[in-house]
This record gives sequence, C-alpha cells and structure tokens, in this order.
Amino acid sequence: MNPIFYAFAVLLFLAVVLALEGGYQWWNNRHGPAARRIESRIRALSAGGQVHKERLTILKQRMLSESELLDKLLMQMPRIQTLDLWIQQSGLKWSIARLMGTALVLPATVLALSTLTPIPTMFAALGALFTSLLPFLHVSRRRSKRLRQLERQLPDVADMISRALRAGHAFSSAIGMVGTEFAEPMGGEFRITFDEINYGVALNEALMNLATRVPIRDLRYFVIAVLIQRETGGNLAEILDGIATLIRERMKLFDKIRVLSAEGKLSAWILGLLPFVTAGLMMVLNPTFLEVLWQDPAGIKVVEMVVFSMLCGVMWMRRIVKIRV
Repeated sequence: MNPIFYAFAVLLFLAVVLALEGGYQWWNNRHGPAARRIESRIRALSAGGQVHKERLTILKQRMLSESELLDKLLMQMPRIQTLDLWIQQSGLKWSIARLMGTALVLPATVLALSTLTPIPTMFAALGALFTSLLPFLHVSRRRSKRLRQLERQLPDVADMISRALRAGHAFSSAIGMVGTEFAEPMGGEFRITFDEINYGVALNEALMNLATRVPIRDLRYFVIAVLIQRETGGNLAEILDGIATLIRERMKLFDKIRVLSAEGKLSAWILGLLPFVTAGLMMVLNPTFLEVLWQDPAGIKVVEMVVFSMLCGVMWMRRIVKIRV
C-alpha cells in the first residue's frame, strides 16, 4: 500500500489517543477527586468563614452557581448565605442553583403526569406542592443525621485533643491531628479549621467559624471553653476531659429518654398516616365513594377542617414526644 496511507493511519491513531487523553485530563481536573476535595474546602470556607469581605464574595460566586447570570440573581436574594450554610451543614455537594432547580422541576413533572391520569386537580396541586418540598426535606434529613454524627464524635475529639496537649503538642497542632487522623465528618471540619489557621486566620476566628459551620450546642461549649482558657489561663486538658465526660453523660440520658418515647413516636406516625392510607384504599376499592369530598362545597369545608385538625394534632404529638436534654 501507499506509505502515505500508513502515515495517515498512524497520525490518526495518535490524534485519537491524544484527544482521549486530553478529554480525560480535562474531566479529571474539573470533576476528579482532587477537584472535588478543593471545591469542598472552598464551599466550606465560603459558607462559614468570617474572613475578608471581598474574598468571601469571590468564594460564594464559585459556590452558588456555575452560571454567571444565575449567580448574580441568586446573590440578590435575601438570606441566600444562610441557605448556603444550611446546605453545607448537610454534607451534600449540592449548590443552591441545583436545590432550587430540583424544587421547581419536580412539581412541574407531577402536574404534567397528573394530566394523563384521572386524579382531581386539587389533589394534583397538593401532590405537586409536596414534591416541591422533597429536596428541602432531603437536605434537612441529611443535615440532622450529619449533626447527630458530629455530636456523637465530639467527646472522642475532646479526649484526643486532651491527650495531645498532655503529650506536649500545641493546641493548633492538636487540631491538625484531629483533622488528619479522625474519621469523617468531624475530621473534615477540624481539617478546615486547621487550614484556616495555616492561611493566616486567627485561632479565635477559626474556632468561631467552626462553631458557625457546626451548630451543635456542645461544640459551642467546647469553643467557649477554649477561648476563655486562652484569655484567663488554666489546664485546658482537664477542661476538655470535663467537657467530654459531661457530653457522654448527657448522651446516655438522651438515649434513655429516646427509648422511653419510642412508643409515643410510633403512635404519632400511625395516627398521622392512618387517614391517608384509609382514604387511598377506599379510592382504589370504590373511586366514587369519596367524590363528594371535593365535588360538594360542604365536603370541601369538611376536608379543610379535617386537615387543620390533623395538623394541630401532629404538632401537639410532636411537642409531647420531643424532649430536650
């Protein structure tokens, strides 16, 4: 064959290999483990930082949205930083644009699907309203779960810092040891605090940023104790040992109360879901039996009164079984 053909084939092969390698390098730089780790730290610093205002604004522009126009619109919304901090506390990699986009797409999808089924318009609207709350409920659930995990890890963190201080390490070095050797999510939070100290943020401000990112009452006690000790002096290791013991005893009492209130919580779930399950079964077995509830004006008033009474009952049962320790 013609040597030009072989040269063309070889060059084409090299071009394809280089294109694949370039695509992989681009994807790895944008979405690889190192990029995700850097983005996570930037998001955390921007959400909880109390550093210079101009630098904080730049970090938030990276965080809120990848679109410049959408980012400008989001920055004009009131309390948008609080929402960003709320997402950050959940541990999810979501941005505010993704959360709001999901909250808008889900109800539109439900309404579009409801037009293909004989579901009444009122129930379709209620279903769409509920689906719009699902992303926020998911973030709230993940946030509560992560905060509980952080609270469970805090006594061990206090013990580790206390042992490091007794071994002769400085307090900042002890924070770095926790960030390096401790499990997530507490290890990641202390790693961010250690990075802030290395970047030039004062220790007091770095600890206050930690208390802002992790809104746990016991962690605030930990930060306050450290700040007071830095001002007045004293044995910080003994103070941390006392805090760890106090947190563990409080958790034991909380676990006992949670076991005793489990029956009440189960009863609340059953009483709250029973009317909806019964109505669903009745609509499946006899679809025309409940039509009077949304076709007759008196039926609509009955539904409104029942829903209002159920909301009051759920709130009252939640207040009964929710005990603060």
